[in-house]
This record gives sequence, structure tokens and C-alpha cells, in this order.
Amino acid sequence: MAAVGSGGSVGAAPGMAVVAPLPALTSRLPVRRAAAKRAASGPQPAAPEQKRARSGTASSQPPGRAPLRALSVPAAPGPGPPRKALTVTAAPRTGKGNCGAAPVPAEAPVGGAHRRRAAWDLKGQLSDLRAALGNQKEKAQRLDGENRQLREQLRELQEALQERERRVEELDGCVSTLSTELEKHRQESELRGQQLEELREADRELSARLEAAEAQLHQTKAALAQSDSEVAELRLRAESQARRLREQEELHEAEVAELRAQNQTQSQRLQEKEEQQHALEMERRRLHNLVQELKFLWLFSPTQGNIRVFCRVRPLLAAEKEKQKGMEHLHFPPQDNKTLVLLREEESHIGRERKEDLKYDFSFDRVFRPSASQEEVFEEISLLVQSALDGYHVCIFAYGQTGSGKTYTMEGPDALDPERRGMIPRAVRQVFQGAQELAEKGWQYRFSASFLEIYNESLRDLLGARPECGELEIRRVSSASEELHVPNLRRIPVASEDEVLQLLQTATANRSVARTALNDHSSRSHSIFQLRIDGTNAARELRCSSVLSLVDLAGSERLDKSQSQGKRLRETQSINTSLSSLGLVIMALAKKEPHIPYRNSKLTYLLQNSLGGNAKMLMFVNISPLEENFSESLNSLRFASKVNECVVGTAHANRK
Repeated sequence: MAAVGSGGSVGAAPGMAVVAPLPALTSRLPVRRAAAKRAASGPQPAAPEQKRARSGTASSQPPGRAPLRALSVPAAPGPGPPRKALTVTAAPRTGKGNCGAAPVPAEAPVGGAHRRRAAWDLKGQLSDLRAALGNQKEKAQRLDGENRQLREQLRELQEALQERERRVEELDGCVSTLSTELEKHRQESELRGQQLEELREADRELSARLEAAEAQLHQTKAALAQSDSEVAELRLRAESQARRLREQEELHEAEVAELRAQNQTQSQRLQEKEEQQHALEMERRRLHNLVQELKFLWLFSPTQGNIRVFCRVRPLLAAEKEKQKGMEHLHFPPQDNKTLVLLREEESHIGRERKEDLKYDFSFDRVFRPSASQEEVFEEISLLVQSALDGYHVCIFAYGQTGSGKTYTMEGPDALDPERRGMIPRAVRQVFQGAQELAEKGWQYRFSASFLEIYNESLRDLLGARPECGELEIRRVSSASEELHVPNLRRIPVASEDEVLQLLQTATANRSVARTALNDHSSRSHSIFQLRIDGTNAARELRCSSVLSLVDLAGSERLDKSQSQGKRLRETQSINTSLSSLGLVIMALAKKEPHIPYRNSKLTYLLQNSLGGNAKMLMFVNISPLEENFSESLNSLRFASKVNECVVGTAHANRK
């Protein structure tokens, strides 16, 4: 350790602090700024070492003040800038006793100087040595006591120093926290200042608005004061008008009572009119059906049946007019639209003598000449189509040889062409128009459509994406009923004419057609379109149901003319077989045989519901105008005559 001089600064080693024992205790705590300042100024010069006289002579210190001794204490490590060592000044130890006792002066030698014992005075020398040894022991004990006291003071000072450093660290943390909070409060203060400025601006704006509102309020009060007088005047007028209105109300109540009485009377009359209208509607249906039945009867021919037959002769095509000039073999009597005569020249087999022409007279319900339009033909069957809405099953089919115009009559070349559309699209239009008219009388109708073909004795659904064979079969509706149906056939609900026309286009695209020697676009199957009609009248608690069937039969062919081979040959054979089965059924019905061979073909089996007398029947027999087809035309007309002679059961309406 380095000693501390009278005016001195500390000359300690780096990292050590000089500590002086009490009583003269002066401690300087390490402050960061002061320590940093002293550290920056550099080390101070050390004070001269204090000399002490071993012999107990007085020191160079001023009287009354004990000499100081410096103690070095290591500086406690810690964060922050380096700190200056703690310096404590302690009083020197003199004489015996505790630290700080009054100094004991040493024995002065006699005569003012140390008396030297004689060499022979061993006892005196021993006594001196013992006295010196005792002094040294006392001095050592005194020094030990001081050392213990200093160590205790050092420990206490170190604890105090650590406590001070801990408090300094805490204060530093508090300062940092307070600085952060101060910055936060400063920012909040700025934000509050901005908000205060905004509030002041808003206050100024609201003040301006308040002033404007107060001005407007003053104006409103002035206007209100003016209005009060007007209100008083209006109140007087209103009271006057109220009196007049009460008087008028009393008059109106009397008129209303009278009108209610009249309304009740009118309601009763309207109900009576509705009853009369319903009775007239039922009478119209009865008379309509009676007219249809009368048209089936021939007043002058007891052999006529109740299946109506229409004959239609198609016109010559442009290519056919070059080969054949006119239609001399066909004769239409003037003023008679029910007769057709076939003429043929007959030559002698033994010479050239010409015989009279052979005449074949045929009479039907109506004969249409080649010039007849589709509209003219449909006018004759429109009443029959109307019967379907009244609850009657209706069946219309076309028969004739290939190329005679059956498909043209039933479907037309284009269902969307209003002039040339066939019987099927025209019948659909009439059904929907009639349903709209009957809706005003309380009738509501639901419709569903189906379209199939019989190809090579197999049923095919024409409304599917790909018609498949062998999937559809004809079954009875129930074991107790003779009515037949096709269970898996698609029946699509329709609500308008356009929806049905779209289905007809789909069926036309799926139907089986092919080119033959007799017809470039020959139908190779029988097609059957059915429209199921279900009607209800909730007010009258009436219901009716019916099926409108429109059939386009495939044309009969002669193999020597059609020149069919392979697949076309099988189709021709199947068509001719089914048409022959239809002829056998017609002959059996005409002869009233007990057994009718409906099951001989799918065509007759499917038409059993209609041919059996449960439907109103009409057949078109289509005739080719070509003279080369004379034999086929004659056979078709003879078959049509047989059909016209058939008597089937009377159709009844399906109403509940």
C-alpha cells in the first residue's frame, strides 16, 4: 500500500481503493460522472510516505493530530464507466490500548541519550532485551487488535459499498424506466395536444354550426308564429270540411248498403250463370261427342262402321311430272268430296280390241285432292282433337304404301313451318290453346309426352339419346284391366307447345329412315306419338284423363320394286308382316269374330286399346298419284274400305 500524505492524493495500484480507519473517517462514494471525470484526468502523483520513529519520538505531524495511515480496498466490479477507488483515512496506532488512544511516550534515556550497557552487564542487557521484547509484544498485540478492527471496518465498508452499488443500479434502472415513461408520456402529450387541437377545431366548427342553427331557429320560430295563425285558420276549415264529410259519409253508407244488396243479388245471379255455363259446357261436350258419333254413321249405308277414314292423294313431285302427264287414272267427282274413282284401261287378250275402262269406286268420310293444304286437312280432324280435352281417348294413324305422303301428313317437312307443319304439331297447338280457354272455366291441365317406334318388332324410345332395342315391352296396367302400356317408356312432362316441338325434333332425328328404290327418305319403322292429358276442376270436383295417339305407319312395299337387300330386306319383311297383322285384326273386327289376333305383332298389340273400342279412331289412307303404283293404291283403298266398315265399341269419356 502507498501511504497518504498530509495534503495528499492517492497513489494506489489500478483496481484498488485506499481505505483509512476511523476516527477521522472521510468516505467519498463512487459517482459515475465524478469517477469518469477523474478517470479522464489521469492518475495523481502519490504522496510521500509518512515516516514513523520506532524509538517513540514525536512525528512530524502537527501537534494534537495523529498521523494517518492509508488502507487499500479493491473496487467492486459493476456495469457502467470505471469508478474511482474509495479512500478512507485512519489514525495511526500509538502506544498501548485501543485504536485512537493517547500516545504513550517512550522512556527517555538518561542524560538525553541511550545509555549503553557495559559488556559485562549481561543482566542489564538481558533486562533491556526483555523490556524491548515486551514492548514489541505489546506493539504486536496492539497491531493485531487494530488489524482485526480494520478488517471489520473493511467488511462493513464493502457491504455498504455493495449496498450503495445495488442502490445505484436500482436508481439507474429507475432512471431508465422513468426515461422510457417520460418519452411515452411525452408522445402521449403530443397526441393529446393533437387531439386537443382537433377538439378545438371541432368546437369552433360546432360553434359556427350552433350559431347557424340558432339563426335558423329564430327564423323557424318566426315562421312557426306565422304558421300558428294559418293553422288556426286551417283548423276552422278542417272542422267545416269534417262536418261536410260526415254528412257525405252518411250518404255513402246508405249507398254502400244499397250496393251491397245489389252485389249480393249479382253474386247470386253470377252463381246461377256459372251453373248455367257449366251445364252448357257439359251439354256442349255431349253435343260435340254426338256430332262426332253422327259423322261416323252413314244414314244410307247400314254397313258403314264407326272408324272414320280420310283419303288423301299427294301431288306429283317436280321430277315425277316429267315422267307422267296428269293423273288420268284418278277421278274426283265434282261436288263430291267423299268419293274417289280409280280408272284403268283394259285390253283384250285375243286381239287389239279395246275394252271399257275398269272403274273402282271408293267412298270415305272425306277425300282430299292433291291441292288440299295441311290446314284444310287439319280442320276436318280438329273436332276429334278437341275430344281429347273432354276426356276421350283419340287415335289417328296414317296408312299407305311407301312414298305416299304419310310422314308429310302426320309430321310435315318442318314442324316450325306454320304452312307445312303436319297433324301432330297442329294437334299439339290446338290442345294447349283449348287448355288455356278452359282455364277460365276452372279447368287445370297437366301434359306428358312420349314418342316410340316399332323397328323390326322391337320397341325403341325416340326421346332418348340412343334408342336401344329389346328394353321396352308391352304390359297390362293391372291384372284386372285390359288397358296396355309400356312401363319403361320415357314420359316427359311438358307445359307448352314449344317444349313438345323440341321433343318432336329429337324423335325425328332418332327415327330409323333409309333410302330405297321407291323412296329416298323411307321410314323403316312405325312411329307412335302419345300426349297424355290430365284435367281437374277443383270447384266442381271433376277430373278427366285421356291419351291423344298419333301414329305414322311404315309404308308397305313390293320387293320387286323396292329392290331391298340385306338389312333393308329384313326391314321390309317386318313392315309387311306387321301391316298384314293389322289387316287380319281389321278383318276379324269387321267379321265380329270372337278372337281378335292382337298379339300377332307389336303394332296391333300396342293399338289394342284404340282398336278395342275404347278410343275415337281416324285413319288416313295416303295414295300415290303415280300410275305405276296403281295396284298398291288399289290395295290400300280396299284395306281402307274394310277399316271403314269395322264397328268397334263406343268410346266413353274418362271423367270422374
